[in-house]
Amino acid sequence: MSLMALRKMPGGDSGPHMGKAAAQALGACDWRLLAVVLMLLCIGLLMVLSASGVVAERMYGDKYFFFKRQLLYAGIGGIALWITAGMSRETIYRLQYPGLFLVALLLFLTLTPFGSRINGAQRWISLKLFSIQPMEFAKIALALYLAYFMSTKQALVKTFSRGVIPPFAVTGLFCCLLLAQPDFGGAAVLAMILFFMCLVGGTRFIYLFMSIAMAGAGGLALIVHSPYRAQRLAAFLDPFRDAQNAGYQLVQSLYALGSGGLFGVGMGGSAQKMFYLPEAHNDFIMSVVGEEMGFFGITLIMALFGMLFIRCYRIVISQSDLRDKFSAFGIVLVIALGAILNLAVIMGMVPPKGVAMPFLSYGGSNLLTSMICVGLLLNFSRTARQ
Repeated sequence: MSLMALRKMPGGDSGPHMGKAAAQALGACDWRLLAVVLMLLCIGLLMVLSASGVVAERMYGDKYFFFKRQLLYAGIGGIALWITAGMSRETIYRLQYPGLFLVALLLFLTLTPFGSRINGAQRWISLKLFSIQPMEFAKIALALYLAYFMSTKQALVKTFSRGVIPPFAVTGLFCCLLLAQPDFGGAAVLAMILFFMCLVGGTRFIYLFMSIAMAGAGGLALIVHSPYRAQRLAAFLDPFRDAQNAGYQLVQSLYALGSGGLFGVGMGGSAQKMFYLPEAHNDFIMSVVGEEMGFFGITLIMALFGMLFIRCYRIVISQSDLRDKFSAFGIVLVIALGAILNLAVIMGMVPPKGVAMPFLSYGGSNLLTSMICVGLLLNFSRTARQ
């Protein structure tokens, strides 16, 4: 099948033939990328089962509660992956502005009575059977919008009024809604996506330098005028100084990593998940991996992510269309920033941000968006130059 045929087929079929066309198009996908993702997903399900059993049994009387829900999320994510991998590129791009509007609406709804407050933050929209965290979807929507802007406005990206203000205004709106929740870490992630997309898109360095300076000043002002943020920063700089309060989570994470040694204490043998380490099955699941599987387990997962990003790199540089190239790069950013920041947090390299590990951490919104990202990358792999 020719490359041009693969490009035309998903967009031109409809009706009963669309599923067959999508299945044929999927045959040209990067199956090595999918294989790596499935390995990470299986490890994630295994670790969620190990890390959440004690907490689930106490909270719900069922030690498999979180595992069964994560398995359901994985199934839904698999369906989303299949759909996005087989969609026509035109359909994906047509959903760009509706996606931006929908995400902005969902972020706003978190600040209304529809929002659910957990641990002092109102970041979720609770439905009867599950909750939605709009911030996870905001990362994809923003990445695709910035890819569109940077690819179609190449003649304007070096100007301030028409090349800088629009993408910064959209990102700023999302960040303001996140800060109101409050979700400082989520706003920081979106700002990072904007920075890297502008960097590869051709924005002048002086504008990027000014934006970094302004973001740094704004972040410092938020820390100075927010006692709990200042306390968390102090705990990050010296977590053992207040090990029973502000530095508790990081200290317990370091204990878990230190206890694992070379090969770990064995699956299911973690002591820190016994109500010592908060969010052991969620944001800090890699700490449990380090304790139970040791340095070997952490290295294995990092090697799998390395293989994942090698495949992603090849997909990005092999795109002939500029918008496809920027879009694929933005989607890779969403996964890469999540993995890097999560590892940095559990090792005490950056302040705790509440960033989940893609494919491993418990949570429906994060797993669903991670699988959508993979589906989009598989979609772009179909048009990669061989």
